Amino acid sequence: MKTLIDVFREVLLERGIKSVGALSKRFRKSRDRLQEIALEVFNGKGAVFHIPEKTFIAWDLEGNRVEGSHYAYAPLCMAGKFEMVLGPEELHSKLPEWPYFIIDLYHWDRHSQREKGRLCLQVNLSYSVLRRYFTGRELAVTWINDEFRRMFNGPLNRITPYDGPTAEFLVEKGITEVVLLDPWADEVLSGKDFDTKAFIIGGIVDTSGTKRKTTPKIAEELEKAGIKVRRRKIVLKGDVSGVPNRINRILGIILKMIVEEKDMDEAVYEMQEPRHARWRLRKELPKHAIRYKVDGRPYRVVERELFDYYSSWLKIRPEDFMKVLRELDLIALDGRRIHHLNKISNVRIINGKAYRIILLKKAAMLCYNC
Repeated sequence: MKTLIDVFREVLLERGIKSVGALSKRFRKSRDRLQEIALEVFNGKGAVFHIPEKTFIAWDLEGNRVEGSHYAYAPLCMAGKFEMVLGPEELHSKLPEWPYFIIDLYHWDRHSQREKGRLCLQVNLSYSVLRRYFTGRELAVTWINDEFRRMFNGPLNRITPYDGPTAEFLVEKGITEVVLLDPWADEVLSGKDFDTKAFIIGGIVDTSGTKRKTTPKIAEELEKAGIKVRRRKIVLKGDVSGVPNRINRILGIILKMIVEEKDMDEAVYEMQEPRHARWRLRKELPKHAIRYKVDGRPYRVVERELFDYYSSWLKIRPEDFMKVLRELDLIALDGRRIHHLNKISNVRIINGKAYRIILLKKAAMLCYNC
């Protein structure tokens, strides 16, 4: 899928322009200079002009610094001094139709004040994520109310706010089918779903408490209004555990899959935080535990080398691995040592569970996390 910067480059190349500068120092410290320039043009703040003398610095269309350019971004007030080569209206006309990414605030009042603040932050961060690829206008927030307007510190004028129901918004936009990101869905999001014109990515935290399993109700309301809903979930190696639950991070996963064409596991890994990874690790490590009884005392042991395996697809650090071991009361030992303990032990079923029995005189006492 083309991004804003792709379109910006194409238009400049059509005019034979291979580098762009700026008449101010504003963009010099920006990480994505060309994207920032394209956004300023899109938002009507400025344009690209042909100037008689080269700028002090400029960037080629890949964002690399070059010595200077006869083409530069400047505010629209400079239109009387220089020849405009790309202005807001023309850039708008070249943009493709990107999907909407909708945050539904219907259940706003069911949140505590602290949760409302976090929700506002996630909406703001979602705008920041979208503007790295598109313009930010693709972020639609429905069921906007006065309290949200007061609490939201982001650029409300640069997203698409809507006071009414999501169904009404979709009907106004001529959208008859959407993808609803729902952790309780049966089907997994895939490339076949990327043809949709709208994704509903959140609006409520519903994995626990009284709001648990509220997301499917959004689908019910939309279907009553005649909107076809594809309920899809994001998974990491087949399980929702370990998938970030914040709206901005879910949005980031979708965009990495759609725009950067990354597979789901890779996209989830890139958007993970260590705490998300620990959720999954708590679920995974017990699967590998070996039960021992040393002189009658029970221990559960896993291979220390499991860290190398899980750190390849979970964002865990050594300290995260150790933290989860302590929480689960597990011991990590080298594989060679476990092999030795297995050789000097006998298997016995105790209360329906298999234990490897070791007499104290046959092995050194185990120590936690040694």
